[in-house]
Amino acid sequence: QVQLVESGGGLVQPGESLRLSCAASGSIFSTFDMGWYRQAPGKQRELVAAITKSGTTNYADSVKGRFTISRDNGKNTVYLQMNSLEPEDTAVYYCSAEVRITLASFVNKYWGQGTQVTVSS
Repeated sequence: QVQLVESGGGLVQPGESLRLSCAASGSIFSTFDMGWYRQAPGKQRELVAAITKSGTTNYADSVKGRFTISRDNGKNTVYLQMNSLEPEDTAVYYCSAEVRITLASFVNKYWGQGTQVTVSS
């Protein structure tokens, strides 16, 4: 069993910053790609940013230059630093992790429960 626990969401004003954290725990043999997705009301879930185990990153065009994804492999934790937040960034943010629970198992994708980010004046 693998659990992903997010923290760091909240209500901020436009232009402010937030830092999200997501820690993976449980029966983890190895963690591969980790990422952040978001889902706004009435919209589909979309990829915000992703990071490989070696540190290669990928961002949605809408957040490039404002958001930074990073990870601590020793802690199985992924972070999302969000700067210059805009009302359009308002959504529930979910973290994901691709995990192998044993040497012989397949790699499965796990999800956190989501954390609300609201940007409003």
